[in-house]
Amino acid sequence: MGKSEKVVVAMSGGVDSSMAAALLREEGYEVIGVMMRLWTPEGVTNRCCSPEAAEDARRICYILEIPFYLLNFEEEFKRHVVDYFEREYAQGRTPNPCLECNRHLKFGLLLRKALALGTTYLATGHYARVGYNGRYQLLKGVDGAKDQSYALYMLGQGELARLLLPLGKCTKEEVRSLARKMRLPVAEKAESQELCFVPEAGYGRFLRDHRGLKPQPGPIVDLAGNTLGEHKGLPYYTIGQRRGLGIAAPEPLYVLRIDVEGNALVVGRASDLRCEGLLARDTTYVAGEAPPGSMEVTAKIRYKATEAKALLNPLEAGRAKLSFLDPQRGVAPGQGVVFYQGEVVIGGGIIEAGY
Repeated sequence: MGKSEKVVVAMSGGVDSSMAAALLREEGYEVIGVMMRLWTPEGVTNRCCSPEAAEDARRICYILEIPFYLLNFEEEFKRHVVDYFEREYAQGRTPNPCLECNRHLKFGLLLRKALALGTTYLATGHYARVGYNGRYQLLKGVDGAKDQSYALYMLGQGELARLLLPLGKCTKEEVRSLARKMRLPVAEKAESQELCFVPEAGYGRFLRDHRGLKPQPGPIVDLAGNTLGEHKGLPYYTIGQRRGLGIAAPEPLYVLRIDVEGNALVVGRASDLRCEGLLARDTTYVAGEAPPGSMEVTAKIRYKATEAKALLNPLEAGRAKLSFLDPQRGVAPGQGVVFYQGEVVIGGGIIEAGY
């Protein structure tokens, strides 16, 4: 005990951020609970900061006897996350807006506000770890089934020096068990799996209502250009998708490419999805600089993807080339790609194209 440092904990009203606050308080930190109020469409509740979520977070802070603040980040969230999401879909890409929220809001604006309050650290309930080996390292969480290091690849030395991740050494069940022992009312609270600002009607309805992008039906074609059917609108589809095509074929067909200019969906067999590698943009490295040359890594091309062995070649202007040892399926432009060596996150970027 005896720690005197102040730490701001990003609260969501869920069990993970609640236990992050509880564990840090037990360690002797002076803990402050903070929730970000985020933009949401009119008539829709943002699940990350709903009145119910805010009340749960406030209640946890009351139980832990720590202050709680709700900060208005609506404008910044709309600009950096929602507008980005809309632009990417308009270009036929499949974005992961949670990565942009982490980059610009949680570990950008919120971290700066936390430090401006005179605190030493920002803490979150992510299942990942911070290490130090001459430089700060971002490490996988010990719970392989819950590891969230993929979503934090954009963090660098400055952010990691001020970041506490108290759940990185725990499994999810251990966290719930501790919450039960502490009699926290969120111990059994379910996790949200959907984007916080998109209503249940889905992406297509959201883009139509809030960007004026009315999804237009168009042709579904094969690699030879033959028309096989009609799609409902490009925002309803993503690379590698099989279901919902409405095409009768002798073998399963998958989305291979989204042709925005021609408003067409290009489909093919599972073998046609295989990519030898990919190009990434907006690449960042945890060490603060790119490796001096090619590097053997494992890579994840989606949050839930299995790591694949690959050769990483940093390029100029924040770009990188990744060559897979074995071809991979479902390389989707707009998704994040993250590079690892063992349990260490090297860095990552946004997939520009597969090849």
